[in-house]
Amino acid sequence: MSLMIGRRVLGRSLLATGLALPALGAKAQTTQMTAAVYPGGWDEALRAVLAPRLLARHNVGVSFDPLFAVDQIAKARAARGTPPFDVFVLDPGPRVSGVDLGLFEAFDPARLPSRAVLPEGYADPVGAAVAAQVVGIAYNPQKVPKPAGWRDLFQPQYASKLGLTGFGTTFGTISLIEMAKALGGSETNMDPLFAELRRIKPSVAAVAAPAAMPGLFQQGQIDVMYTNTYTVTLLRSRGVPIAFAVPESGAAAFVTTMHIAKGSRNIAAAYQYIDTMISTPVQSALALEPYFFVPVNKEVTPGADVPMRSISEITNFVTHDWAKINPLRAGWISRFNREMAG
Repeated sequence: MSLMIGRRVLGRSLLATGLALPALGAKAQTTQMTAAVYPGGWDEALRAVLAPRLLARHNVGVSFDPLFAVDQIAKARAARGTPPFDVFVLDPGPRVSGVDLGLFEAFDPARLPSRAVLPEGYADPVGAAVAAQVVGIAYNPQKVPKPAGWRDLFQPQYASKLGLTGFGTTFGTISLIEMAKALGGSETNMDPLFAELRRIKPSVAAVAAPAAMPGLFQQGQIDVMYTNTYTVTLLRSRGVPIAFAVPESGAAAFVTTMHIAKGSRNIAAAYQYIDTMISTPVQSALALEPYFFVPVNKEVTPGADVPMRSISEITNFVTHDWAKINPLRAGWISRFNREMAG
């Protein structure tokens, strides 16, 4: 009650001074949009860095919907033409799925004033790249020696401290593919991998959802996991003993992209959101502690712990053919859940 009285008194006072209508009018002009964001570090970083800059530059407020990439695709398909958010953030595999399913608006790179900071081809008629990710093996150097490669994870001293997560994320999928290749399989043959997973299953430290892995590592319940560099540097900035090992076969890398959802009612704001994300001030802030994103902006240098000095070096990393992987991935997800759960 006291709060309501206070608002009425304040309202009368402002009307008397002629300030109330201009203030309310300015607030009403703010455009509101919704963007999907990866849970965890991405969610934290984009709320802290991107959202306030977008509001300051364009008077656009953004609400975030934390979802992994495959869940964004599933939610958009279930919405049946009524987009649950205005902007997707996706890794290569789900990006291909989104194109195939017609989930994106046609994209015009010319509507990004900052597009010149991106390498050639990083903005196309589908969307724009906004960050890169480098994936390898994370380990606690106080508990285990540095692993040489993916095959080491199946040795007893690593398997007993290993956190396993499935094919539901891009970093999980490409890590498991690299393990399969090290065990005699291929980008499309997971049989050798699943045979070894079944063998070590009784001894592994944890089988859990991808979002749980950083917490399990921080709590000391696992000492080895596969992940991206920004998760490693983020945990290290919080005092967690953790190091990143580039496997002897090479670290994997890919770019993360943003796309405007088909049927979005906030097209102009969506372009402003993506343009702000690739702008030099935002990419510079995201590259620093505690976020440690790998920038795609040519004017920004990756952090010292990232095994890449510029986005142009991404061609030196292991990459994957998602046109081959996508048709098989759902089966791998089901198989991992069936054989490794419980």
